[in-house]
Amino acid sequence: MADAHPAPPPTRPPGAMPPWVPRAIVLFFVGVATVWALHWLFFQLRSLLIMLAVSLMISFALEPAVNRLQRLGLRRSMGTLIVFAITLLATVLFGWVIGRLIADQSAELIDSAPSYIEQAQEWANDSFNLQIDADKLRAEFQEGGRLSDLATAIAPNIGAVGSRVLVVLFQILTVLMFSYYLVADGPRFRAAICSLLPPDRQRNVLRAWEVAIDKTGGYIFSRAVLAFASWVFHWVAFAAIGVPSPAALALWVAVMSQFVPVIGTYLAGLLPALVALAERPVSALWVLAVVAIYQQVENYLLAPRVTAHTMEVHAAVAFGAVIAGGALLGPIGAIVALPVTATLTALASSYLERHEVVHDDLLSARPRRARRRRRLPAGDPPADAPGGAIAPAPTTDLDAMGPAPGISGATPVSRSEGPEADPAHD
Repeated sequence: MADAHPAPPPTRPPGAMPPWVPRAIVLFFVGVATVWALHWLFFQLRSLLIMLAVSLMISFALEPAVNRLQRLGLRRSMGTLIVFAITLLATVLFGWVIGRLIADQSAELIDSAPSYIEQAQEWANDSFNLQIDADKLRAEFQEGGRLSDLATAIAPNIGAVGSRVLVVLFQILTVLMFSYYLVADGPRFRAAICSLLPPDRQRNVLRAWEVAIDKTGGYIFSRAVLAFASWVFHWVAFAAIGVPSPAALALWVAVMSQFVPVIGTYLAGLLPALVALAERPVSALWVLAVVAIYQQVENYLLAPRVTAHTMEVHAAVAFGAVIAGGALLGPIGAIVALPVTATLTALASSYLERHEVVHDDLLSARPRRARRRRRLPAGDPPADAPGGAIAPAPTTDLDAMGPAPGISGATPVSRSEGPEADPAHD
């Protein structure tokens, strides 16, 4: 019986396409189409996603207060309504005070501008022997001037401004509605999400949610404490300097410097400096000095103690996070960047394993200096040597060399006592 051999596999004709190539081409174009569709969908829903993200951060910030009211016996919906009402009232009151202050000071500055220009003209002419004529510049601030007719120039754009204001109000109401439901129905919302996950994933999600609430609430609490301290200090300082409306200006400095990252400090000092400049130029310098000095005191004394247990984020990391948030989402991204970074840092520290760090000068804030030893004569040991004496420093003279290390009772060998001069050696 002849041996049965398996049939050879069919051979592909030379130059034929492999069978997997058409499928790979189809998958490639399907992937490209999917990525393009997701990209288009993201940009179409970008404003909605931003509003959802802001609403989520607001819910994280307000939920600790709602939970405390719920523990006191209030229903969760009623506690959420009370917290939102207090927050909105404080926001509206701040906007009204600062808006009225800006309007009054702007009108006063425009009315007083001609006299300021005349005083500056006289001072420059007398001090530098110049011949400056500012009549045309003063005319711009008087009746019939271009600055006095600014309202007439803006009038045609009132419709566009009004429509934009309506869009902003709609976005604010949308954010408030989402935030209210995320806080009021927070437990049910979290239960609905966890019901879609296995138990181990549920614990991870709840852990991340808890850390986000703690860090965001801690950020708001620490900023509020620092803002109150800043308000009290600047109120007293502005009143002593003689700046108009010291309480309102101090409130502006406190809110802007604490809740607007990076540029908040500069915006905070700009408005009181302009208001003081309208009264007395010297007062503006004092205002800037007070704001700068308090900022240093806050950065090095107050802020590290207040934020030690709430925002454990390095200053350089926080600065980079604010820049990244502003680049991605604009001003809103810059504001929410710090609590988001604190949350991600806390989550990373919870899941990443830490190891003991080796000792090295590169890891020390004050590296040890290399001790330079002074070369001493052979017979003078240093005063701090143990036992009062150490082996003398080696020299080129063999007679001054001590015993060899590890040999007790060895006698120094001189050149005249070597093997060549020993009669017994022969």
